[in-house]
Amino acid sequence: MSKTKRTALVVAPGRGVYNAAELGYFHHHHESRLNLLSGFDAQRAERDQTSLAELDGAERFTLSKFTRGDNASGLIYACSYADYLAIDREAFDIVAVTGNSMGWYTALACGGALDGDQGFEVVNTMGTIMQEDLIGGQLIYPFVDGDWREIPGKREELLALVKDIPDLHVSIRLGGMLVLAGMELALKEAESRLPLIQDRYPMRLANHAAFHTPLLEGNSARGKSALPPSLFGQPETPMIDGRGHVWLSKATPIETLWDYTFGEQVTQTYDFTRAVITGLHEFAPDVVILLGPGTTLGGATAQAMIECEWGGLTSKADFIARQKEDPLILSMGMDDQRKDVIA
Repeated sequence: MSKTKRTALVVAPGRGVYNAAELGYFHHHHESRLNLLSGFDAQRAERDQTSLAELDGAERFTLSKFTRGDNASGLIYACSYADYLAIDREAFDIVAVTGNSMGWYTALACGGALDGDQGFEVVNTMGTIMQEDLIGGQLIYPFVDGDWREIPGKREELLALVKDIPDLHVSIRLGGMLVLAGMELALKEAESRLPLIQDRYPMRLANHAAFHTPLLEGNSARGKSALPPSLFGQPETPMIDGRGHVWLSKATPIETLWDYTFGEQVTQTYDFTRAVITGLHEFAPDVVILLGPGTTLGGATAQAMIECEWGGLTSKADFIARQKEDPLILSMGMDDQRKDVIA
Protein backbone atom coordinates (compact mmCIF):
# COMPACT_ATOMS: atom_id res chain seq x y z
CA MET A 1 0.00 0.00 0.00
CA SER A 2 1.41 3.39 -0.96
CA LYS A 3 2.01 6.03 1.65
CA THR A 4 -0.33 8.99 1.97
CA LYS A 5 1.75 12.05 1.19
CA ARG A 6 1.82 14.97 3.57
CA THR A 7 2.66 18.48 2.45
CA ALA A 8 5.69 20.06 4.08
CA LEU A 9 7.30 23.46 4.49
CA VAL A 10 11.05 22.88 4.84
CA VAL A 11 13.16 25.22 6.99
CA ALA A 12 16.96 25.47 6.92
CA PRO A 13 18.88 26.64 10.01
CA GLY A 14 21.35 29.51 10.23
CA ARG A 15 24.65 29.91 12.04
CA GLY A 16 25.17 28.66 15.58
CA VAL A 17 23.47 25.25 15.26
CA TYR A 18 26.56 23.02 14.92
CA ASN A 19 27.82 22.64 18.49
CA ALA A 20 29.49 19.95 20.59
CA ALA A 21 26.38 17.74 20.51
CA GLU A 22 26.39 17.88 16.70
CA LEU A 23 30.04 16.86 16.24
CA GLY A 24 30.14 14.09 13.62
CA TYR A 25 26.63 14.88 12.34
CA PHE A 26 27.42 14.47 8.64
CA HIS A 27 29.36 11.23 9.01
CA HIS A 28 26.76 9.79 11.37
CA HIS A 29 23.73 10.56 9.23
CA HIS A 30 25.11 10.74 5.68
CA GLU A 31 27.80 8.13 5.24
CA SER A 32 26.30 7.28 1.85
CA ARG A 33 26.77 10.91 0.72
CA LEU A 34 30.46 11.37 1.48
CA ASN A 35 30.98 12.12 -2.22
CA LEU A 36 28.88 15.25 -1.66
CA LEU A 37 31.25 16.29 1.11
CA SER A 38 34.25 15.56 -1.13
CA GLY A 39 32.89 17.94 -3.75
CA PHE A 40 32.48 20.71 -1.19
CA ASP A 41 35.96 20.03 0.20
CA ALA A 42 37.44 20.40 -3.28
CA GLN A 43 36.22 23.99 -3.20
CA ARG A 44 37.69 24.49 0.26
CA ALA A 45 41.03 23.05 -0.84
CA GLU A 46 41.25 25.77 -3.48
CA ARG A 47 41.05 28.32 -0.64
CA ASP A 48 43.48 26.35 1.55
CA GLN A 49 40.74 25.85 4.15
CA THR A 50 40.35 22.99 6.62
CA SER A 51 38.24 20.27 5.04
CA LEU A 52 34.70 19.68 6.26
CA ALA A 53 35.54 15.99 6.57
CA GLU A 54 38.29 16.87 9.04
CA LEU A 55 36.08 19.27 10.97
CA ASP A 56 33.12 16.88 11.21
CA GLY A 57 35.46 14.01 12.06
CA ALA A 58 37.34 15.88 14.81
CA GLU A 59 37.75 14.22 18.20
CA ARG A 60 36.49 17.24 20.10
CA PHE A 61 34.57 20.44 19.52
CA THR A 62 36.32 23.76 20.09
CA LEU A 63 34.32 26.97 20.06
CA SER A 64 37.09 29.03 18.50
CA LYS A 65 37.42 26.72 15.50
CA PHE A 66 33.86 25.56 14.85
CA THR A 67 32.09 28.91 15.24
CA ARG A 68 34.34 30.74 12.74
CA GLY A 69 32.30 31.94 9.77
CA ASP A 70 34.61 30.24 7.28
CA ASN A 71 34.13 26.90 9.06
CA ALA A 72 30.63 27.02 10.54
CA SER A 73 28.83 28.17 7.39
CA GLY A 74 30.07 25.42 5.11
CA LEU A 75 29.71 22.70 7.72
CA ILE A 76 26.13 23.64 8.54
CA TYR A 77 25.21 23.94 4.87
CA ALA A 78 26.63 20.49 4.10
CA CYS A 79 24.61 18.88 6.91
CA SER A 80 21.41 20.78 6.07
CA TYR A 81 21.57 20.17 2.33
CA ALA A 82 22.26 16.46 2.84
CA ASP A 83 19.29 16.32 5.22
CA TYR A 84 17.13 17.89 2.53
CA LEU A 85 18.21 15.22 0.04
CA ALA A 86 17.35 12.54 2.62
CA ILE A 87 13.70 13.56 3.02
CA ASP A 88 11.35 10.77 1.93
CA ARG A 89 9.67 12.16 -1.20
CA GLU A 90 7.17 9.31 -1.21
CA ALA A 91 5.94 10.49 2.18
CA PHE A 92 6.26 14.28 1.79
CA ASP A 93 5.36 16.75 -0.91
CA ILE A 94 7.62 19.75 -0.32
CA VAL A 95 5.49 22.80 -1.10
CA ALA A 96 7.99 25.54 -0.16
CA VAL A 97 11.40 26.12 1.43
CA THR A 98 12.74 28.86 3.67
CA GLY A 99 15.52 29.37 6.18
CA ASN A 100 16.84 31.49 8.98
CA SER A 101 19.60 33.96 8.11
CA MET A 102 22.37 31.89 6.49
CA GLY A 103 19.64 29.30 5.95
CA TRP A 104 18.40 31.47 3.07
CA TYR A 105 21.47 30.39 1.08
CA THR A 106 20.63 26.75 1.87
CA ALA A 107 17.02 27.36 0.84
CA LEU A 108 18.26 28.64 -2.54
CA ALA A 109 19.90 25.26 -3.14
CA CYS A 110 17.00 23.25 -1.76
CA GLY A 111 14.60 25.26 -3.91
CA GLY A 112 16.71 24.69 -7.03
CA ALA A 113 17.73 28.29 -7.74
CA LEU A 114 21.29 27.04 -7.14
CA ASP A 115 22.57 23.48 -7.46
CA GLY A 116 24.28 21.87 -4.48
CA ASP A 117 27.81 22.92 -5.45
CA GLN A 118 26.71 26.46 -6.30
CA GLY A 119 24.92 26.70 -2.96
CA PHE A 120 28.10 25.67 -1.21
CA GLU A 121 30.09 28.23 -3.19
CA VAL A 122 27.71 30.95 -2.02
CA VAL A 123 27.74 29.84 1.62
CA ASN A 124 31.49 29.29 1.81
CA THR A 125 32.28 32.56 0.05
CA MET A 126 29.96 34.64 2.24
CA GLY A 127 31.10 32.85 5.41
CA THR A 128 34.72 33.54 4.50
CA ILE A 129 34.00 37.20 3.75
CA MET A 130 32.26 37.52 7.12
CA GLN A 131 35.24 35.99 8.92
CA GLU A 132 37.84 38.06 7.10
CA ASP A 133 35.98 41.26 7.90
CA LEU A 134 34.31 40.46 11.23
CA ILE A 135 32.23 43.55 12.00
CA GLY A 136 30.31 43.95 15.25
CA GLY A 137 28.33 41.22 16.98
CA GLN A 138 24.90 39.98 18.03
CA LEU A 139 22.92 39.35 21.19
CA ILE A 140 19.53 37.74 21.66
CA TYR A 141 16.66 38.71 23.97
CA PRO A 142 13.09 37.36 24.30
CA PHE A 143 9.82 39.26 24.44
CA VAL A 144 7.75 36.20 25.42
CA ASP A 145 7.37 34.51 28.80
CA GLY A 146 8.18 30.92 29.74
CA ASP A 147 4.93 29.72 28.15
CA TRP A 148 5.82 31.54 24.90
CA ARG A 149 3.07 34.11 25.35
CA GLU A 150 4.03 37.65 24.41
CA ILE A 151 4.73 39.89 27.40
CA PRO A 152 2.60 43.03 26.90
CA GLY A 153 4.79 45.95 25.90
CA LYS A 154 8.09 44.00 25.93
CA ARG A 155 8.55 43.93 22.14
CA GLU A 156 7.89 47.69 21.96
CA GLU A 157 10.35 48.23 24.80
CA LEU A 158 13.08 46.42 22.89
CA LEU A 159 12.37 48.36 19.71
CA ALA A 160 12.51 51.61 21.66
CA LEU A 161 15.90 50.57 23.06
CA VAL A 162 17.17 49.99 19.51
CA LYS A 163 16.04 53.47 18.51
CA ASP A 164 17.67 55.00 21.56
CA ILE A 165 21.13 53.42 21.19
CA PRO A 166 23.19 54.65 18.22
CA ASP A 167 24.31 51.92 15.80
CA LEU A 168 22.13 49.24 17.41
CA HIS A 169 19.90 47.37 14.98
CA VAL A 170 17.33 44.58 14.87
CA SER A 171 19.20 41.82 13.06
CA ILE A 172 16.69 38.95 13.10
CA ARG A 173 13.09 38.62 14.19
CA LEU A 174 13.24 35.08 15.55
CA GLY A 175 9.92 33.85 16.88
CA GLY A 176 9.51 35.21 20.39
CA MET A 177 12.97 36.77 20.40
CA LEU A 178 14.80 39.62 18.76
CA VAL A 179 18.42 39.29 17.70
CA LEU A 180 20.08 42.68 18.13
CA ALA A 181 23.30 43.61 16.38
CA GLY A 182 25.82 46.42 16.41
CA MET A 183 29.34 47.43 17.29
CA GLU A 184 30.80 46.59 20.70
CA LEU A 185 29.88 49.88 22.40
CA ALA A 186 26.26 49.58 21.28
CA LEU A 187 26.02 45.96 22.43
CA LYS A 188 27.54 46.77 25.83
CA GLU A 189 25.09 49.63 26.27
CA ALA A 190 22.20 47.33 25.43
CA GLU A 191 23.45 44.68 27.84
CA SER A 192 23.71 47.26 30.63
CA ARG A 193 20.09 48.30 30.10
CA LEU A 194 18.49 44.90 29.58
CA PRO A 195 17.58 43.07 32.81
CA LEU A 196 18.92 39.54 33.19
CA ILE A 197 16.11 37.02 32.67
CA GLN A 198 16.00 33.23 32.73
CA ASP A 199 19.66 33.36 33.90
CA ARG A 200 20.79 33.58 30.26
CA TYR A 201 19.48 36.67 28.48
CA PRO A 202 20.79 38.99 27.14
CA MET A 203 22.92 36.32 25.44
CA ARG A 204 25.89 37.11 23.19
CA LEU A 205 26.28 34.89 20.14
CA ALA A 206 29.88 33.72 19.77
CA ASN A 207 31.78 34.67 16.63
CA HIS A 208 28.73 36.29 15.02
CA ALA A 209 29.01 39.57 13.15
CA ALA A 210 26.36 42.30 12.90
CA PHE A 211 24.49 40.28 10.29
CA HIS A 212 21.49 41.82 8.52
CA THR A 213 22.40 45.42 9.34
CA PRO A 214 23.76 48.39 7.34
CA LEU A 215 27.11 47.76 9.04
CA LEU A 216 27.67 44.97 6.53
CA GLU A 217 27.31 47.02 3.36
CA GLY A 218 30.98 46.35 2.59
CA ASN A 219 30.40 42.59 2.88
CA SER A 220 27.40 42.96 0.60
CA ALA A 221 29.54 44.66 -2.04
CA ARG A 222 32.23 41.96 -1.77
CA GLY A 223 29.60 39.25 -2.13
CA LYS A 224 28.15 40.83 -5.25
CA SER A 225 31.62 41.15 -6.74
CA ALA A 226 32.54 37.52 -6.03
CA LEU A 227 29.23 35.83 -6.87
CA PRO A 228 27.64 36.77 -10.22
CA PRO A 229 23.96 36.53 -11.21
CA SER A 230 24.90 33.77 -13.68
CA LEU A 231 25.08 31.35 -10.73
CA PHE A 232 21.32 31.55 -10.30
CA GLY A 233 18.52 29.81 -12.17
CA GLN A 234 14.76 29.46 -11.85
CA PRO A 235 13.72 27.73 -8.61
CA GLU A 236 11.89 24.42 -8.85
CA THR A 237 10.16 24.91 -5.50
CA PRO A 238 8.76 28.17 -4.09
CA MET A 239 11.24 29.92 -1.78
CA ILE A 240 10.32 32.32 1.04
CA ASP A 241 12.93 34.96 1.90
CA GLY A 242 13.69 37.04 4.98
CA ARG A 243 10.91 39.52 4.23
CA GLY A 244 8.24 36.87 3.76
CA HIS A 245 8.39 37.35 -0.02
CA VAL A 246 7.69 34.25 -2.11
CA TRP A 247 9.90 33.51 -5.14
CA LEU A 248 7.91 31.27 -7.46
CA SER A 249 9.19 28.60 -9.83
CA LYS A 250 9.40 29.73 -13.47
CA ALA A 251 8.44 33.27 -12.46
CA THR A 252 11.51 34.59 -10.65
CA PRO A 253 13.52 37.53 -12.05
CA ILE A 254 17.06 36.19 -11.66
CA GLU A 255 18.82 39.55 -11.39
CA THR A 256 16.36 40.64 -8.69
CA LEU A 257 16.89 37.42 -6.73
CA TRP A 258 20.67 37.86 -6.92
CA ASP A 259 20.40 41.51 -5.86
CA TYR A 260 18.22 40.65 -2.85
CA THR A 261 20.43 37.74 -1.77
CA PHE A 262 23.64 39.77 -1.61
CA GLY A 263 22.04 43.16 -0.99
CA GLU A 264 19.02 43.63 1.25
CA GLN A 265 19.32 40.15 2.74
CA VAL A 266 22.80 41.04 4.04
CA THR A 267 22.15 44.62 5.19
CA GLN A 268 18.53 44.68 6.45
CA THR A 269 16.56 42.90 9.19
CA TYR A 270 15.87 39.23 8.50
CA ASP A 271 12.30 38.45 9.54
CA PHE A 272 12.32 34.70 10.10
CA THR A 273 8.96 34.91 11.88
CA ARG A 274 7.35 36.49 8.83
CA ALA A 275 8.92 33.87 6.57
CA VAL A 276 7.40 31.03 8.62
CA ILE A 277 4.00 32.69 8.91
CA THR A 278 3.95 33.34 5.16
CA GLY A 279 4.79 29.70 4.54
CA LEU A 280 1.95 28.58 6.77
CA HIS A 281 -0.64 30.96 5.35
CA GLU A 282 0.30 30.69 1.67
CA PHE A 283 0.96 26.93 1.47
CA ALA A 284 -0.98 25.45 4.44
CA PRO A 285 1.50 22.60 4.99
CA ASP A 286 0.58 19.55 7.03
CA VAL A 287 3.97 19.72 8.75
CA VAL A 288 7.05 21.90 9.00
CA ILE A 289 10.31 19.96 8.55
CA LEU A 290 13.36 21.51 10.20
CA LEU A 291 16.63 20.47 8.62
CA GLY A 292 19.56 19.67 10.89
CA PRO A 293 22.03 20.06 12.37
CA GLY A 294 20.85 21.14 15.79
CA THR A 295 17.45 21.59 17.36
CA THR A 296 17.47 25.24 18.41
CA LEU A 297 15.20 26.46 15.61
CA GLY A 298 12.23 24.45 16.90
CA GLY A 299 11.32 26.94 19.59
CA ALA A 300 11.42 29.95 17.25
CA THR A 301 9.34 28.12 14.64
CA ALA A 302 6.76 27.10 17.24
CA GLN A 303 6.67 30.67 18.55
CA ALA A 304 5.94 31.93 15.04
CA MET A 305 3.07 29.43 14.89
CA ILE A 306 1.78 30.73 18.21
CA GLU A 307 2.01 34.33 17.03
CA CYS A 308 -0.39 33.59 14.16
CA GLU A 309 -2.34 31.02 16.23
CA TRP A 310 -1.66 28.32 13.64
CA GLY A 311 -3.69 25.22 14.39
CA GLY A 312 -5.22 27.00 17.36
CA LEU A 313 -1.89 27.25 19.22
CA THR A 314 -1.69 30.02 21.81
CA SER A 315 1.08 28.83 24.16
CA LYS A 316 4.01 26.48 24.69
CA ALA A 317 1.69 24.12 26.55
CA ASP A 318 -0.60 23.98 23.52
CA PHE A 319 2.35 23.25 21.26
CA ILE A 320 3.73 20.45 23.45
CA ALA A 321 0.30 18.82 23.66
CA ARG A 322 -0.14 19.02 19.89
CA GLN A 323 3.34 17.60 19.25
CA LYS A 324 2.50 14.55 21.34
CA GLU A 325 -0.80 13.99 19.56
CA ASP A 326 -0.14 14.99 15.93
CA PRO A 327 3.19 16.80 15.38
CA LEU A 328 3.19 20.05 13.46
CA ILE A 329 7.01 20.22 13.48
CA LEU A 330 9.42 17.42 12.60
CA SER A 331 13.04 18.19 13.45
CA MET A 332 15.69 16.20 11.63
CA GLY A 333 18.15 17.08 14.39
CA MET A 334 16.13 14.89 16.79
CA ASP A 335 16.53 11.17 16.20
CA ASP A 336 12.99 10.26 17.24
CA GLN A 337 11.51 12.72 14.73
CA ARG A 338 14.16 12.19 12.05
CA LYS A 339 13.09 8.59 11.53
CA ASP A 340 9.64 9.81 10.47
CA VAL A 341 11.16 12.07 7.78
CA ILE A 342 13.92 10.14 6.01
CA ALA A 343 13.46 7.63 3.22
